[in-house]
Amino acid sequence: MDKWDIRFMALTEEVGTWASCLRRKVGAIIVRDKRVMATGYNGAPSGIQSCVERGECLREKLNIASGTHHETCYAAHAEQNAIIQAAKYGVNISGATLYCTHQPCVICAKMIINAGIARVVYKEGYPDAFSMQLFLEAGTRVEKFEKEE
Repeated sequence: MDKWDIRFMALTEEVGTWASCLRRKVGAIIVRDKRVMATGYNGAPSGIQSCVERGECLREKLNIASGTHHETCYAAHAEQNAIIQAAKYGVNISGATLYCTHQPCVICAKMIINAGIARVVYKEGYPDAFSMQLFLEAGTRVEKFEKEE
């Protein structure tokens, strides 16, 4: 990883602290030409109460395992929110790099591929091997962030 990857991952982690999810704090940023194009964190859509505001995690209440039944959650994923933000404001993210605190799930992988994002850098793993298979088939570069000491 180069110094820019280190800088952008640090920013991604900071964005993750904004998450309104009780279970996992995830941040994502989309970068092109060493410029931040969009940011996202996991949280409820506009106008919907988040788990923090509700005081409970729906997934924990229903005992839903990590990496399964993504649709049963109030939050949109950080990667989804970053892509949506770019679309909402007319920002071209084709060929960009997406930095994320966690490996994208299969739903996010499909969006990342269709958005034309060329590279994904993530820090923490996630129990979703199928997403990695899709990235491989699509030719999307995926790298696990390893900060060299």
